[in-house]
Amino acid sequence: MSKIRLTKEFRFEMAHALWNYDGLCKNIHGHSYILQVTVIGTPITDVDNVKLGMVMDFGDLKEIVNREIVQKLDHAIVLSNRVPEAQLRQLEQMTERYFILDYQPTCENMLIDFAQRLQHNLPPYVELFSLKLNETANSFAEWYADDNR
Repeated sequence: MSKIRLTKEFRFEMAHALWNYDGLCKNIHGHSYILQVTVIGTPITDVDNVKLGMVMDFGDLKEIVNREIVQKLDHAIVLSNRVPEAQLRQLEQMTERYFILDYQPTCENMLIDFAQRLQHNLPPYVELFSLKLNETANSFAEWYADDNR
């Protein structure tokens, strides 16, 4: 049977700053991110399965990506653990949603993180094929499973 790729798109708003960077992105700023998640698998052929003909239910993919990525990062500030967290906490109500990561929160590094989160949560009969993360309307990074084997 043929392998089929499914793609679902997600949108979220997130702020970040790049620690020790030599350009404008060293300042806290936000983006309207667009994340495309593509999985690959074989459509279910078991006539007794309620998901007959599906590689994966789009609703199940949506639930996983929302739980693992979107709900956590939407309207949050994301910073490297090299940023003094005490200074961030002084902003009080403006930093109710923040994440301190063990990496520089670039588009590239976030894709590596997202791939790991999703690979551990997908059903065993479906594989993560690729991720594409638009940081702006004309700038994006991509992750492909084949490039990382």
